[in-house]
Amino acid sequence: MSGTLFYLIGASGSGKDSLLQGCRARLESESHTLTAHRFITRAAGAGGENHVHLTETEFAQRVKGGLFAMHWASHNHLYGISREIDSWLDAGFNVLVNGSREYLPRALARYDELIPVMIEVKPELLRERLIRRGRESSAEIEQRLLRHQQLLHQLPEGTLFVDNSGTLEQGIESLMQIINHNCWQPTP
Repeated sequence: MSGTLFYLIGASGSGKDSLLQGCRARLESESHTLTAHRFITRAAGAGGENHVHLTETEFAQRVKGGLFAMHWASHNHLYGISREIDSWLDAGFNVLVNGSREYLPRALARYDELIPVMIEVKPELLRERLIRRGRESSAEIEQRLLRHQQLLHQLPEGTLFVDNSGTLEQGIESLMQIINHNCWQPTP
């Protein structure tokens, strides 16, 4: 009776946060689907993600206390997903998580009900988005793009894909179709 864990992955700039925000607004209570917030050692105002900012000390306390279901380091920041998702899944709720491609093997080992969802964007569009965001140098952007291409070849069987190269509404609709088609639904 466990819910389904939708584990979104994709390159920085692929629009994961915008898709999650759009889906959160469209999900009705009958869908039994919740979106998890990430805890990040990045200032709350940096970027579009609705996350909970923690200092590195606060983050370490939560790790030591076993308060994260998942946690990883990436691009000079620490990321965590609260253990509350385990309760949500056990209660039959489906959960959307903004995950990490590098952490995916560990998440798959922990959650039988996990479905990886790769958010794809055409490389030239991804480059434009990263440049507009203005957080990184040209060399860092090229490194990100190269890393993304390498990780695409390491995705597990069963990964589902959302093309977010079109309009935001098209991407949201594509992700909503995946959620609605693959999520656990309680019997009325």
